[in-house]
Amino acid sequence: MTIREMQKVLDARFLYGEEMADLEAQFVFSSDMMSDVLAYGGKCSVLITGLCNPQVVRTAEMLDIICIIFVRGKMPDDNMLRLAMAKGIAVLATGHYMFTTCGMLYEHGLRGGA
Repeated sequence: MTIREMQKVLDARFLYGEEMADLEAQFVFSSDMMSDVLAYGGKCSVLITGLCNPQVVRTAEMLDIICIIFVRGKMPDDNMLRLAMAKGIAVLATGHYMFTTCGMLYEHGLRGGA
């Protein structure tokens, strides 16, 4: 599933990285605990979270994640967006809850990375 397809399925908004919309994602991981992402999210290419702090972007960078999706209407601040831009990580935001977001993507063929 491409980032663009995820954006449409989730009725999400691109906050950064629309030029990366055609990148393919195979696995997704969702968590608000970055320690869990580091421990279990190794195969994922998309991170779904409601946590809004710079450690989210730094964690995504360490695992070569191509896209972060913020849920529950959470919005990263400008510093986080600048960091994501510098690291080449697409950023989306959706109003859906995490469970709903995961279910919608699973329904469309995207699977978990752990």
